[in-house]
Amino acid sequence: MKTPFRRVLAGVAMLTAAVLATTSCGFGSDDSDDKDPNSIALLVPSYSDGPTGTKALWDGIIAGFQKENPDLKVRLQVESWDSINDVVRTKLQSQSTTPDILNIDAYSTFATDGLLYPAKDIVSESVLADIDPGFASNASIDGTQWALPLFASTRTLFYNTDLFARAGVTTPPKTWTELTDAAKKIQALGGGISGYGLPLGSEESQAETSIWTFGAGGNWSDAGKLTIDSAANLKGVQAMAALASSGATQPNPGATNRKDVLNSFIQGQIGMVEGLPPLLGMIAEKNPNLKYATAPSPTETGSPVTLGVADHLMAFKKDGAKQATIKKFLDYFYASANYTNFVKSERFIPITKSGLTALADDQVTKIFGPTLPVARFYPSNNPKWGAAQGAIQQQMGTITQGADPASVLAKVQQAAS
Repeated sequence: MKTPFRRVLAGVAMLTAAVLATTSCGFGSDDSDDKDPNSIALLVPSYSDGPTGTKALWDGIIAGFQKENPDLKVRLQVESWDSINDVVRTKLQSQSTTPDILNIDAYSTFATDGLLYPAKDIVSESVLADIDPGFASNASIDGTQWALPLFASTRTLFYNTDLFARAGVTTPPKTWTELTDAAKKIQALGGGISGYGLPLGSEESQAETSIWTFGAGGNWSDAGKLTIDSAANLKGVQAMAALASSGATQPNPGATNRKDVLNSFIQGQIGMVEGLPPLLGMIAEKNPNLKYATAPSPTETGSPVTLGVADHLMAFKKDGAKQATIKKFLDYFYASANYTNFVKSERFIPITKSGLTALADDQVTKIFGPTLPVARFYPSNNPKWGAAQGAIQQQMGTITQGADPASVLAKVQQAAS
């Protein structure tokens, strides 16, 4: 087992550039529970904080599961998104510290190295049949599904209606030309107001970039091959660079992370941002008086398209002794009542058919559900995408400082080759 675990570390490392300190909480290297087939380790990222946040939700799921199955045990470890990739890299150094179930975005490197159970081995057929086919396909390689989509996120344009009115902008933009025009008018209001929030810092610049490359008709892969430096992708990156150079964004967009842009929008300091479902809850909590609306993401031609993202649950085979416990827990998690409560509380889009039906009246589903048919995804089933994503996160911000977009895309392509 040691050889594939070491080989996969390189792919995980590409997902983050900085080596952050790992936490000592959670399951440890000398944990005797790892030898117990009735005890499984669950490693997850934190999507939300506080008494009703991610940890509390998982604690509730685990408590309910263990009440129904008193002979079984689930050991939870929650990490921030800033550190979880490094935590995974450290834990995969040996089989004894590898989690039994992992919640993260990328799965393909683990799958191609033979470390994961196929999805059909870790949930019942009824659970697999309930998953939206598009998301199931995105979790598959060569016809085999290796991961279970957790929930979905798409992006849509959030705009400040007060700032629009003050700037004389009467309708949300549909094209990049209209977006730039509206952003300039809002920027001209002064007082620290920015027209458009362009987050190209290292936190998640691959998301903002994807919205623009998809908006130009581009894609990150074709027939299983990464196509980072395609002509269409270049057009999208050039459009981002042009918007930044127009002065209609927040200061220093190449070093600004998504969370900072969203917080500025919530405080009424930015006219437009590409927002994801949790932004609704953030606004309600931090500035419920904010006047805003949503609209489809602007594209080059006005034809709608958006970024779709699904994080995944995956189960590591290790010595195969814990398959039954893993399956029982994941079946419990995906039971309609448990799953829909989890998704609704985290304010994302359900990826199950039953979840979409149950949450049809939920604000997140109403606003973001209609974007699913035009969503395009990262090529997360390509083992080289992790390296490409890491390179985008580190390189893309330089286009706002004079770097040539074609050269940046070429560097990303080379990093993934």
